Amino acid sequence: MRIALDGLPLTAPKSGVGHYTDELARALAVTNPAVSFEITYPATYPPLTLAARGDNRELPDNLKVARIPVGRLGRHWWSIGLPSYVRREKLDLFHGTNYDVPLRRHCATVLTIHDLSQLLHPETHPRRSVSRARRRLPLMARMADAIIVPSETVRREVLEHFKLSAADVFAIPEAARRSFRAVDLSETDVVRKRLGVGENFVLAVGTLEPRKNLQLLISAFEEIAGTVAQPSGRAQWFSTQALPDGWATAPAQSLQLVIAGGRGWLSGPFFEALESSPVRSRMLLTDYLQDEDLRALYSSCRAFVYPSIYEGFGLPPLEAMACGAPVIASRIPTLVETLDDAAHFFDPQSSEQLARAIIEVTTNQDLRLRLISAGLERVSQFSWERTAQLTMEVYHVALNKFASGK
Repeated sequence: MRIALDGLPLTAPKSGVGHYTDELARALAVTNPAVSFEITYPATYPPLTLAARGDNRELPDNLKVARIPVGRLGRHWWSIGLPSYVRREKLDLFHGTNYDVPLRRHCATVLTIHDLSQLLHPETHPRRSVSRARRRLPLMARMADAIIVPSETVRREVLEHFKLSAADVFAIPEAARRSFRAVDLSETDVVRKRLGVGENFVLAVGTLEPRKNLQLLISAFEEIAGTVAQPSGRAQWFSTQALPDGWATAPAQSLQLVIAGGRGWLSGPFFEALESSPVRSRMLLTDYLQDEDLRALYSSCRAFVYPSIYEGFGLPPLEAMACGAPVIASRIPTLVETLDDAAHFFDPQSSEQLARAIIEVTTNQDLRLRLISAGLERVSQFSWERTAQLTMEVYHVALNKFASGK
């Protein structure tokens, strides 16, 4: 049996979808050695090199990268180039890992819908992207033989918006990459010094775009820094509850905010808030980081903060948990589902709640230790091997459906 996965998410620096495609393809190949897998993309993109990994894993023998030559017509990848390749090579199944499947049906197809952000929160995306999603995603959802989503929350949203049969939509959780594991603080020194990160910092990770809600994090950090600088004032956001013991001295007094993420779309207001902040000198923007650098920051931060207003799953908090970081996260359905009771939740509309959560987690050692322990336990419940096993079951559903002509 020959199965192809969409390689386009791997033609750019890997974000969430790229990591999903890479990890899933490898895990599928390892757990199904009798099946031939390939990562397929058109030759209009430069060659991919996937063998080199920070964890020294080579590509399995039954997984290859297929860079497909295309002519003038074949450059129309989804409508001509890919369908022609599928028919010519007699592929059994194509998995669209990034919202797209071939527009002509020559094999069974599975579609992954990571979230419905462009439909549910269009204000956080460029207009052109929203328009394309509104026009194209319903078509792709109807064409696919089966649909994979990363959470039950997204499954409910997909069923509601596209009026699909519940039997065709499968929630399959993802997992932290195995490169993320706790390392000793001393092992993080070189990375932190190179990046300009101190010993006492709060970390956020994510593409710099509106849905990540990083402006709220800047506001919350400003409140913390202003309150600590003037402890006699005791800001209004602490008026309903006593301050944590020792709040005015350490560690909040010297706390640094580190944000790691590549520049996305509609990020102008974020940069304006960052550059105009009265505590700009205590905030560091690192840009996109490789796994080794991220692992060092996850392992050494006082807390990891994920203030997103909408997610399909939420991999960065799981990565942070795998490295032993206490996690503070938005109280939104998907993150509550993914993280369960292993995170300290807050209202993503309230900078006051976020500021209090940061103060509590960075100053209360008992709370920190409970979150670290709960996080390590929670992340152990997810694995790419399990994701691959469940995905292969969906492939068989799609193959049977395509063969029956339904």
